[in-house]
Amino acid sequence: MPHLTLEYSANLAGEESIGQLCTSLANCLDAQREDEKRIYPLGGIRVRALRCEQYCVADCRADAAFLHANLKIAAGRSDAAKKATGDALFEVIKQHFAAEFEKHGLALSLEINEFSETGTWKHNNLHARLKT
Repeated sequence: MPHLTLEYSANLAGEESIGQLCTSLANCLDAQREDEKRIYPLGGIRVRALRCEQYCVADCRADAAFLHANLKIAAGRSDAAKKATGDALFEVIKQHFAAEFEKHGLALSLEINEFSETGTWKHNNLHARLKT
C-alpha cells in the first residue's frame, strides 16, 4: 500500500490531464527510496481521482478550483521517508497545475495518513504477479 486519492473540482482539468497526473504520481511513488530500497511495494500502489461536480471554493467564484490529495500508507515508515514522499508528490502536483495556478484561483493540498494493519483487510495477487 500506498493508496493516493485525488479529489478535484470539475472546473480544474479534463480526463486526459488527470489521467496523466495519476500516472506521474504513481511513478513518483514507485521512485521513492530509502537506503536504496523501495519504500512502497509496486503491487500496492494505487492512484485514483474523484471528480467533484458540486463544490464551493472560497468566495464561490466560477473560476476557483481545487485539488486535494490524500495518501494512505501503512505505519512504520520513517518521518524522513514520509516527508520526502510528500515533498515529491506535492512537487509533481504543483508542476502539473503550474499554468492553471497562474490563470485563476487554485487551492492545492496534500495530506499523508498512516493506518494500523489491524484495521485493514487485503486480498490481491499483484505482488506475486509482479515477481514473475
